[in-house]
Amino acid sequence: MTKQMFAVMASGLALMAATPALAQQGGSTVTAATTQGPILTFSVSEEVRSRPDQATVGAGVTTTAPTAVESMRANAAAMDKLIAAVKARGIKAEDIQTSGINLAPQYDYNNRTDGQPPRFLGYQVSNSVRVTTSKIEDIGPLLDALVAAGGTNIDGPSFGMKDPDAQLVGARGTAIKAAEAKAQDYARLAGFRGVELVSISEGGSFGPNPPMPMVRVQAMDAKATPVEPGQVGNTLTLNFQYRLVK
Repeated sequence: MTKQMFAVMASGLALMAATPALAQQGGSTVTAATTQGPILTFSVSEEVRSRPDQATVGAGVTTTAPTAVESMRANAAAMDKLIAAVKARGIKAEDIQTSGINLAPQYDYNNRTDGQPPRFLGYQVSNSVRVTTSKIEDIGPLLDALVAAGGTNIDGPSFGMKDPDAQLVGARGTAIKAAEAKAQDYARLAGFRGVELVSISEGGSFGPNPPMPMVRVQAMDAKATPVEPGQVGNTLTLNFQYRLVK
């Protein structure tokens, strides 16, 4: 065996001795993390529910005419009236947004015998806008005003919060206290003295009430449309890692 080979073996032994992160126990390798205590990982969720402070309503008009140009013109005039009615309720232009315009030919497929093509009816245009307002108490009258102005399709309302994160200030403290208690309980049950917090990460979701399905309005009663905003939920999820300490 040469001097060069002895030098290589000696340097290898020195490296093993100088590395506290690894130790051999019965043929198993124990990492530094294990010698310091196992890592406990879990999540804690807190939900905050409160009355919504904004709502979104969709409204639109549908027109049909023999030609596409005529249908578009008729629809534009109807939408002008609809938007004017929205602004008359005190809603600003920046809170009114066009959500979709659709132009398509219409055909009658009824009573067609074999070999006969469908009967052409004309062109239909659907145009809709989405309106956001903080006047929750005004949603019912707003819906009535939209229909009175010629709206034939109503979508919503969908309720939510302007600043959902503001709801979570108290929830974070509650979640952290709950996590600490949970980790300490795990430590006690597993025979450890206590825990050390390693990391926290946040995730969450805002859960507004689902919007009402779109309906085609045929007629309105004299009574204002009743609307109940209920509550919306904001869920905070915190992800924790604790080290169990002997």
